[in-house]
Amino acid sequence: MRDNTKKMNEILRLSSELNTIQDLDILLEKILLQARTFVSADAGSIQITEGNQLTFSHVQTDSLQRQLPPGQKLIYTTMKTDINRSSISGYVASTGEILNIRDAYSIDPDAPYKFNSSYDIKSGFKTLSMLTIPLKTVNGGILGVMQIINKMDEKGKIHPFNAEDELYVLHFANTASIILQRAQMTRALILRMISMAELRDPKETGAHVNRVASYSVEVYEHWARNHGVAREDIEKNRDILRMAAMLHDVGKVAVSDLILKKPSKFTEEEFEIMKSHTWQGATLFKFRQSEFDEVAAQVALRHHENWDGTGYPGRIDVETGDPVEKDQSGRPVALRGEEIPIMGRIVALTDVYDALSSRRVYKAAWRESDVLNEIKYQSGKKFDPELVDIFFDTLPILRSITSRYPDSE
Repeated sequence: MRDNTKKMNEILRLSSELNTIQDLDILLEKILLQARTFVSADAGSIQITEGNQLTFSHVQTDSLQRQLPPGQKLIYTTMKTDINRSSISGYVASTGEILNIRDAYSIDPDAPYKFNSSYDIKSGFKTLSMLTIPLKTVNGGILGVMQIINKMDEKGKIHPFNAEDELYVLHFANTASIILQRAQMTRALILRMISMAELRDPKETGAHVNRVASYSVEVYEHWARNHGVAREDIEKNRDILRMAAMLHDVGKVAVSDLILKKPSKFTEEEFEIMKSHTWQGATLFKFRQSEFDEVAAQVALRHHENWDGTGYPGRIDVETGDPVEKDQSGRPVALRGEEIPIMGRIVALTDVYDALSSRRVYKAAWRESDVLNEIKYQSGKKFDPELVDIFFDTLPILRSITSRYPDSE
């Protein structure tokens, strides 16, 4: 009885911790990690409902992760599964039932679902015990499926999940699902704001901002580890940065269509108006109620500052856009080097990387080799040299993010 109470209290503690996370992707990552930890599972995935399919949103495998050098992450390919009874995840999403499988390779031949061993074959992993749980809305709808794999003891021996594991993971999943719905609503609101910007500027798509935000989180996490930032602060800042980076260009809603959609080069006057999207975006967060508002304002305002001091908007009054310190030509004095907030320096790099790599109505996507050469060339000029080094260190992960958020045709 005492042990049961202890486990329920732990579920409540974990649920309270989840409530502090606002970004959807960060939340999904944390839900999966905590659920696996709770039942000592080596691996798992979360698959989110999108129409009639489940999309693998997050995959974690401790035994494979330990084989990588410190600081590197597992790279996985985004997969989709039809929601029907022929697969394990599809069956759980279709029926809303839990499936507890002792051995994935010894499923009863009469069962309607089959185990897909393709991931095991590619990765060298061996799936045995599986616990697959539906993530439900308060009305019984299916948000997705969480799959927990290979319960392990302290010696690394794999065991089946028992009825108690089912009970506790289901309770945790039910609580996490409520928090997940809130995060999905937050993400939807952010994407609606971005859709407003997209109506004005076709470059500001949901896929673009999701990529920029995901790239930024990876670069930040690497930078923060290098600088000895505490783990709890890294977790908090990842959550804030991901949402703030999605809104880096939201100030474009204040810029005229005649400028935003102009197919030719801007005049000097037009470019000055275009530059106002930085401080116009920052003013949307002027009534500061949280650290998110502070970081979102910094990112919007500073993601066009250059490391060498040739960027914009510089030292201005954010309310009016007027200079508070002028250079000899009467323009605002630009920020340079570490005067530029780290979040702004990161998004400056990731935004350019995605813009050059992506096809637009007015240009073809650059070849990757040309994009990488340009980023190297701009090290110490446009970009923080340390961040450029980190960018190349994390490039394999960034490539996997690109495939996770493709542009719609």
